[in-house]
Amino acid sequence: MRGQSDCKPQAWPTPRACRGKRKASPLSKITIDDEPGVAETFLDAKLDDTHTPPTFAELGVRDEIVRALAEIGIDRTFAIQELTLPLALAGEDLIGQARTGMGKTFGFGVPLLHRIASADTGTAVLDGTPRALIIVPTRELCVQVASDLENAGKYLRGDDRKLKVLSIYGGRPYEAQIDALRKGVDVVVGTPGRLLDLANQGHLILGKIGVLVLDEADEMLDLGFLPDIERILNMVPDRRQTMLFSATMPGPIITLARTFLSRPTHIRAEEAHSSSVHESTTQVVYRAHALDKAEVIARVLQARGRGATMIFTRTKRTAQKVSDDLADRGFAVGAVHGDLGQVAREKALNAFRKGKIDVLVATDVAARGIDIDDVTHVVNYQCPEDEKTYVHRIGRTGRAGKTGIAVTLVDWDDIPRWQLIDKALGLDNPEPTETYSSSPHLFDDLDIPEDAKGSVKKVKPVVEAAAPAEAGSDESDKPARQPRKRNRTRTRSGKPITADVEHPAESVQVEVEVASASPENSDAPAPARRRRRRRKPNADSNAAAAVTDTVSAGAE
Repeated sequence: MRGQSDCKPQAWPTPRACRGKRKASPLSKITIDDEPGVAETFLDAKLDDTHTPPTFAELGVRDEIVRALAEIGIDRTFAIQELTLPLALAGEDLIGQARTGMGKTFGFGVPLLHRIASADTGTAVLDGTPRALIIVPTRELCVQVASDLENAGKYLRGDDRKLKVLSIYGGRPYEAQIDALRKGVDVVVGTPGRLLDLANQGHLILGKIGVLVLDEADEMLDLGFLPDIERILNMVPDRRQTMLFSATMPGPIITLARTFLSRPTHIRAEEAHSSSVHESTTQVVYRAHALDKAEVIARVLQARGRGATMIFTRTKRTAQKVSDDLADRGFAVGAVHGDLGQVAREKALNAFRKGKIDVLVATDVAARGIDIDDVTHVVNYQCPEDEKTYVHRIGRTGRAGKTGIAVTLVDWDDIPRWQLIDKALGLDNPEPTETYSSSPHLFDDLDIPEDAKGSVKKVKPVVEAAAPAEAGSDESDKPARQPRKRNRTRTRSGKPITADVEHPAESVQVEVEVASASPENSDAPAPARRRRRRRKPNADSNAAAAVTDTVSAGAE
């Protein structure tokens, strides 16, 4: 078999023989996959505390890329990158499997940029026609991957111009994306639906694609994108390098690999079931009442040392409700869910990345591939649907060797669902502790101050009207402001009535006297006519009118 060689099993994990430039390492072992046609060689990494990962420069990456990565604080590789780079730089097909947060983006992004920018790799010269295509499941992941590639390739140039990366996804006008394609791009990152639309319209040229990447393939399977992906794969040249990255490998993804990859090497950077174990993340699970969850969340957000926090819900309506409630309680919060427009979603994510807000409430659309630094807490406001969703949610924290805290609130109705998740992941917590916002163990487990309340809004001081001003101030000689009084005068036929309405007889007498006196005092100025207000008739006014008619008849 081509993957076998006379190298020892402990040698550098490159099955194409002893071309590794470094000595034997305890990082990984090589085993041969018994199922033909799926993967020629299977690399299963076993992490060792004594192992020192190599730098990108040591693995032969172009100096321009190494320089750009160093500027954003990336020097040494993660496990998935260390294993994939030697194969990917050589142009071989591969399947990369690692849980979220392990650096899969640069695992395929760095070799992709290296190959399309190097004249000796067999790829065509960059002329503005796309040479690399990356297919991703969600809009947010599309923006994230495109941004990472732009940062890593900002010093690469082709035909006396800067290498261009374009993100293509739905929710945005076609015109801007079509115009960018006409001007020329080198790398396209996109979601399946919009990519297929532009390709069918003839705006996206796929005939010169030399490197193809399927990122988060299992998520695209869950979202029903597999038919669109197959149509796109039939449009690209047969002679290409294909890399497929996924956290899990369900049956349809294996079938896809059989069909469109040429004897790929399957690289798994962890143990077979380690994707469900987050050693760097502290996981706590509480049984919480639905009506008390908001109070519990408010106290969790006041824990000591809390940084950026993501809160996940199952429904869009709940996400917006939780976001609005936390905003009313004084927290800097944003929301990302399907009912929001694409501009609003990007605005919330950018604000979260830049630290303008430190709480992001999201549905599972944001649980995949969104790499946001320094997320210290993840809260499952609603129990996830299954164990895979749980893993992806809590994978937003504890990334890249950092630590984090994951809090899951399970309602009484969700206990059976949680027990299935607990059993599948082996968490040994099938019966979560009943917890309320005032439970002492909540404060102890998450290091919450004892005086934490359900709100962090500052109450505005109330200034009393009669409070004396300080001596020497400009307000000391001013009288205290009295409450405004409205002096309402009742009128009838434009004439004021000063008597109390509760005494209709007196009211009539006054009006009769005024009417009889007005001819004798014709020289006296007439009283100012007040605006007549239409009032709803009542029993008193009707009685007064009846008495007036009687008196008037007697006067005549």
